[in-house]
Amino acid sequence: MNVADNLVKILEEEGIKEVFGIPGEQIMPLYKALSESDITHILTRHEQAAAHAADGYARSSGNVGVCIATASPGAFNLTMAVATAYKDNVPILVITGDNELKYRGSDHFQSLPQVEVFKNITRASYNPLNGTEAMYVLRAAIYEIKSFPKGPIHINLSKDVLLSEEFQDFDLCYLCEDDMSNLTKAQELIDSSSKPLFILGAGAISEKSNIERIARKYNIPVTTTFHAKGIISEKDDLNLGLVGIRATPRAKYAFENADCIVALGIKASERTLPEIPDNLIHVNINKDVLVGNYSIHGKVSDFLAEARFKKVDWLGEILKIDNNIEIDGLDDDMSPQAAIKRILDKFDDNVIVSDAGSHTTWTTLLKKSLKPRQLLFSGGLAPMGYGLPAAIGAAIATGEKIIVINGDGDFQMNLQELATLKENNLDVIVFILNNSEYGIIRQWQEQLYDMKPYQVSLKNPDFVKLASSYSIDAVRVDNISDLEYVLESNLAGPLVVEVVVGSEDIPLPR
Repeated sequence: MNVADNLVKILEEEGIKEVFGIPGEQIMPLYKALSESDITHILTRHEQAAAHAADGYARSSGNVGVCIATASPGAFNLTMAVATAYKDNVPILVITGDNELKYRGSDHFQSLPQVEVFKNITRASYNPLNGTEAMYVLRAAIYEIKSFPKGPIHINLSKDVLLSEEFQDFDLCYLCEDDMSNLTKAQELIDSSSKPLFILGAGAISEKSNIERIARKYNIPVTTTFHAKGIISEKDDLNLGLVGIRATPRAKYAFENADCIVALGIKASERTLPEIPDNLIHVNINKDVLVGNYSIHGKVSDFLAEARFKKVDWLGEILKIDNNIEIDGLDDDMSPQAAIKRILDKFDDNVIVSDAGSHTTWTTLLKKSLKPRQLLFSGGLAPMGYGLPAAIGAAIATGEKIIVINGDGDFQMNLQELATLKENNLDVIVFILNNSEYGIIRQWQEQLYDMKPYQVSLKNPDFVKLASSYSIDAVRVDNISDLEYVLESNLAGPLVVEVVVGSEDIPLPR
């Protein structure tokens, strides 16, 4: 048994059932071991798609997503998607192959400093120099991802290390270095509060039941970031909706009038907290993102176990505010928001995956999540091309019907993954909102730069024929009535629905 065999054995022991990637020369020993294992390998058509799929797998299920690529060309194709996971703190395991150790730092074929690149877009980038180090860093990486999910972890494996038969394996004993020193001061703020507010981020999803119990018992209103939508159903009065630049009226009022804001598992980006309030208690396992006067470095579960809340009565005051956000054009034929509204109404209990562009704004504004992990999109980096591969990962992770809402521009960034979709016969329905332009860029040009549209018009292919070339069923609609007719059917994937829409400006953040 060599190092590659034992690494795959560790993956199996850790419950890894699927991985995404493309084989290549330097990573071949690991692929040989995978071929003899019980792990299912999903062959994507581009390494970027492999990492996006691992991202979608992790976001939709809460389980470890794994992507694999060979040396430099394959490894660097991963970087866009790994950076996407890094900006959104999505915990995935990234494995790359590399040339033999003796070629490090040389101009040898396909040799470049991979670890130097990945260390900027991962929580950690490891470069084991022997088999024992490889065993250690894999076990450490998986433990870190499962126990303290802060973002992607990268392991770079040289071919000679993978083939080595000299190694020692061992169990790990890890301790998290928390800093709960501000808990007493935070408790004093909670005790003096009559208008507390929860802001929930993706790091709080694992504590959904506990948070909902506390919020209901003590009547504490809840707001969320984009990635925590549905942690309490958005149709429940207790959930005021999004906070930040896309805040609902109730969330905005509560944020401005709360005397104690308890932020659990949020990244505290400028989209969520344009300003840091003095009364913010911020709890996160990632100390690098902590802000405010009452920062607590630790698990949300540990904080909730220690903190004590009391019954308050200001939810009624908040509920007097009309929480409806007026969106024009919902009945126009065919505005993108009208089409998206009908798609979301049809699939209100399904996982929705959005890409990057104007359609993402409409989707996030209109989607009411009934539970967490129902809306997947890249918030921090927002690369085009996320939607289809992330949906593939989500479908494999959950076994459920997944709905993709794409624009015509971003769909074409990773359209080759239609082959992966068909090969795995996944129940994924891809809606392509086709307005033949990079719409949001055109809007910026006109409104922010006072210029005529420049290099934003798209001469698109026939998307129906394109899907058909991959043996995927497809249909085109160009009016609301036909879209509604299609949506009345019992739709199942793989399926592509091209929705021809007009040009439309998105509402800019307030």
